[in-house]
Amino acid sequence: MSTFQDLGSLLLVRGADELEHAGGTLYVHLHRVAKRLTSLGASDTLVLAGLAHAAYGTDGFPTHLFDWQTERPVLESVIGPEAELIVYRYGSCDRETTWRDLAEHCTVADRFTGTSEELSTADLREFVDLTIVNELDVLEHAPALAPKLRPFLQEQVPRWQSLASPAVLADANRMLQV
Repeated sequence: MSTFQDLGSLLLVRGADELEHAGGTLYVHLHRVAKRLTSLGASDTLVLAGLAHAAYGTDGFPTHLFDWQTERPVLESVIGPEAELIVYRYGSCDRETTWRDLAEHCTVADRFTGTSEELSTADLREFVDLTIVNELDVLEHAPALAPKLRPFLQEQVPRWQSLASPAVLADANRMLQV
């Protein structure tokens, strides 16, 4: 079995297919995000992180499949330390503190610990690409959220244009018509 398949099986064991999410279940959403990342040329590490991005819950989706305090080694043993760190950063991100000025400060605030971490250019790109791809999937599959989410993304994505990969930025601009 591949790492991707192992992770998919683990997500099923943890109940991702039983949790409602935009366009069906969390499991389906996670797969769509991973598939979109793949189609946009993301690294295998980022694709794995995309498949697990809500493992610890997120600021916008509080339900978690793994406890961030005790089960990080479980997820890391399946997807590796680099992908797990992306998942942790994504899940722990305090969006209100982080998103708006991310391009200026390059810092992600951790809602779990109250700390902040300045990211490298490569880490910022992975974080922003995952964030944009996730939000685009929600926009596409949760029409009720579109009246609020679309204008927010139309304002936010241009702030991140220096951080996002060209393929993700082009996909976002196409979908958002910015």
